[in-house]
Amino acid sequence: MRPLDPEDPQEVAGYRLLARIGEGGMGRVYLSRTRGNQPVALKVIRREYAQDEEFRRRFEQEATSARRVQGYYVVPVVDHDTTGPQPWLATAYVPGLALDQLLSEHGTLPLTTVLQLTGCAAEALHAVHKAGVIHRDMKPSNILVGSEGPWIIDFGIARAADATQLTRSGGLIGTPQFMSPEHAGGQELTPATDVFSLGLIAAVAATGRHPYGDAGAITLATKIANSEFRPPDLTAYPEPLRTVLERTLAADAAARPTPSELAELCQELSGRPLRDFTGWLPAPVAADIARREQLARQQGEAGSGPHSGDVAGAETVPPPSVEETGAVHLGATAAAHTAPPAGVASGGYTPTHASRPGGQPHHGRAQPAPPTGSPTPLPHGAPPSTGPSAAPSAARSRTPLAAGAAVLALVVAATAAWVLTRDDDTDSARGSGGRPASPPSTGASPTGNATPNGYTEIFKDKPLTLRAQFTSNRISYTNVDLDEPKIDTKALSEGKGNELQYEEFGETYILRFLTTMGKSSGTTPEQCAEGAAADAVPSELGDDAQGEHLTPGTVLCTVTDEDNLAMLTIKDVVVQKDAAGVEGRDYVTELTLWRAP
Repeated sequence: MRPLDPEDPQEVAGYRLLARIGEGGMGRVYLSRTRGNQPVALKVIRREYAQDEEFRRRFEQEATSARRVQGYYVVPVVDHDTTGPQPWLATAYVPGLALDQLLSEHGTLPLTTVLQLTGCAAEALHAVHKAGVIHRDMKPSNILVGSEGPWIIDFGIARAADATQLTRSGGLIGTPQFMSPEHAGGQELTPATDVFSLGLIAAVAATGRHPYGDAGAITLATKIANSEFRPPDLTAYPEPLRTVLERTLAADAAARPTPSELAELCQELSGRPLRDFTGWLPAPVAADIARREQLARQQGEAGSGPHSGDVAGAETVPPPSVEETGAVHLGATAAAHTAPPAGVASGGYTPTHASRPGGQPHHGRAQPAPPTGSPTPLPHGAPPSTGPSAAPSAARSRTPLAAGAAVLALVVAATAAWVLTRDDDTDSARGSGGRPASPPSTGASPTGNATPNGYTEIFKDKPLTLRAQFTSNRISYTNVDLDEPKIDTKALSEGKGNELQYEEFGETYILRFLTTMGKSSGTTPEQCAEGAAADAVPSELGDDAQGEHLTPGTVLCTVTDEDNLAMLTIKDVVVQKDAAGVEGRDYVTELTLWRAP
């Protein structure tokens, strides 16, 4: 929670905004309260979406569908409106941690916790699918972890952007590294797509490792789309998690378990009832969530001043049961779901066709509290977490979770890319300074030419040419190890010990830098080291970006995975075409390698 910024509205459609909870690709999310003083999270859609009439139509359709979803572990949509200057949507508020944030701040979770989380999320997906909705964007940031279990959010809402002008020019429709093979391949989706995504989430939550390896978003989506021919290697995952992954990550959607079957399997493997949340989280995580719940209660008490009467024309009705609404208790005191839930179902409801002040139609039942003055200021953020993290360093420092969403129309072409931080096993050998505790060996021998600053030349101006492969199946990987140097044109993935990868997918060639690559202003090792540290180029370059960044005369520098300093000078770029007219670039380069002091 953060205080409202000057540009934030004070109220939206009668909902007084108390604090800003977060910000995403579609808009900002605020904390508010119903007339019955129940907390809600109110998402206000960005103006660029609001100006698109097709988006408004789709948003109304999806929000209406989402409101049909009722069940445990589903954060219910309680209100929405598409008619105002900015569309908005309100859900019950869960004062927990998004799973991606939890993993980033506390590290990976115990296997028992992950199995329980997966089983509960599967129960939520059962409710989503029963309402005729497919989530389509299951990812760690769409799972909230609370003291009373996990909750899924944003089911189906992101689809509202699919057909808009914004999407057609580069908006958001999914998260490639958590897509199913059929989603990544642009095929028709069924509920099984959500089960596949949940399997990927379980793997990352338990180990910090993505089943398809350590790569950027587009590369991971490419591998996922190719699952039928190159399934992921799951042998490194511990039992009983591997059993779950083998079933949920089946390339054939029909072979995956249903959400109900997955929930039963997880309960059996975890050895505890899915709805028993006594001590289900590690102590540091539970303490962090408890502090957030306390902050939410304090904000509710500060913002629960005297209210005016019910909205004009609204007839209050008794709160419905959980079977009627799917609403569940969101506070911090209930220990299980056996007691009658309170949550948003405790008072403050009005008939569906009640109206707001000013005659606006009311699309839901949870009436907002009328504005009663300025919101109480909040401290910046929740109190910091205490206690040591139990996660391995690799899970803390580099996970496939630090990512945003990107438009992807795989099989036709990859139309967007962004940087994902990497998770590799070299961190376990690194000291606090980020370098290996002892210098690793390299296949090349130093020439003995040392600079005044201590760099020792290993080799200089060694020819190295990176060629487009033009394979018949349009899928190939070329890996480059700058320490050797060595080019592997038959790689199955980027692997370990490589600094570059040249990937062919369909009619697109993607150049990936597996270590941070920068541009150098000169050819001395000192200039090279400075460029590698201060002038980084994007970690993934598509066709157009390659033409912009990689021209003859460009000097690229990086610290290799063996801690050497590599300088790659582009001497020439040759554009080749195959018989079908597909273009690919050959890079003629010279490589110099120094051993760092």
